[in-house]
Amino acid sequence: MADDGRRRRAYIGSFTAAGGPGIVTAAVAADTGALTALSSVDGVPDPSYLALAPDGGMLYAVSEISEGAVAAYRVTGDKPERTGPPVAVDGDGPTHLSLFAGHLLTANYGSGSVTAVPLRSDGTLAGAPSGVLRHTGSGPHAPRQLAPHAHQVQPDPSGRWAVSVDLGTDSVRVCTLRDGAPAVHREVALRPGTGPRHLAFHPDGSRAYVVGELAPTVTVCRWDAADGLLTPLSETPVLPQAPAGDAYPSGIVVSPDGRFVWTATRGEDVLSAFAVEPDGLRLTGTVPCGGHWPRAIAESDGFLYAANERSGDVTWFAVDPRTGVPRRAGSLAVPAASCVVFG
Repeated sequence: MADDGRRRRAYIGSFTAAGGPGIVTAAVAADTGALTALSSVDGVPDPSYLALAPDGGMLYAVSEISEGAVAAYRVTGDKPERTGPPVAVDGDGPTHLSLFAGHLLTANYGSGSVTAVPLRSDGTLAGAPSGVLRHTGSGPHAPRQLAPHAHQVQPDPSGRWAVSVDLGTDSVRVCTLRDGAPAVHREVALRPGTGPRHLAFHPDGSRAYVVGELAPTVTVCRWDAADGLLTPLSETPVLPQAPAGDAYPSGIVVSPDGRFVWTATRGEDVLSAFAVEPDGLRLTGTVPCGGHWPRAIAESDGFLYAANERSGDVTWFAVDPRTGVPRRAGSLAVPAASCVVFG
């Protein structure tokens, strides 16, 4: 969408139950990274996480409610148009979604499951789910790990596997689709009590970084796409010292050139920058997130963006090309902001 003569766009999800406007479309200034709101669409409750089709022509949203659902929108201008009614995912509280092998996958936090919804050739939702994978297990942290809580699902860089990150079971499941249903290839255990939330792959496909919500660390892993094998190697704290109060990491992003990793931590309300080194990660600095409760972060064209849920804004940062440390450059008010994606 950036090279067809139209302005670049950002799409911002929000929690309508907390006063959010639904899905906000914003223009992106190429030189400064600044966001300018263009429109908003509602009608789907709590579209807290969004995903764009690779060609930018379709936008997908979860509905993070007890009877979770997904919705599809056609991107034809400054206001996405919903292509039909939401489709129930047979799961509770979907928090993440991604495209994989002709399907839309959702990670359902409340029910600890992953759902596959088939897509038509034009990218619209084809109907009811073709399969649901229900996680099993628990962890040592009460009450957060009494049951599975799938928090993220995404394809690996090879496109062969989908990985599901489960906060409740301290594990990552490497999955395939069998007859349209998610199926586990192998489950990889992380350190008990870390509460893994999100995973980001290095651009070269050889490593993956898993941020923990219950223990403020990043687990560095080796990734073998040929065998679908994730091997934990080391852990790096996301903060320079032990937090004085609440500290719940949320998002994790790897720079397109693979030199830096960034995380966001709620409670402490900071962004952390890491240099990627051969044997792991090195923390190079932390900065305030520009608001309160950064639920998600994203990178686009050399700028970093934080969706600050409780302060109701999306803040953008210029990134120091030498250290990777972000510098605040501006913000856009979006009540109950929960994520931002770019097309």
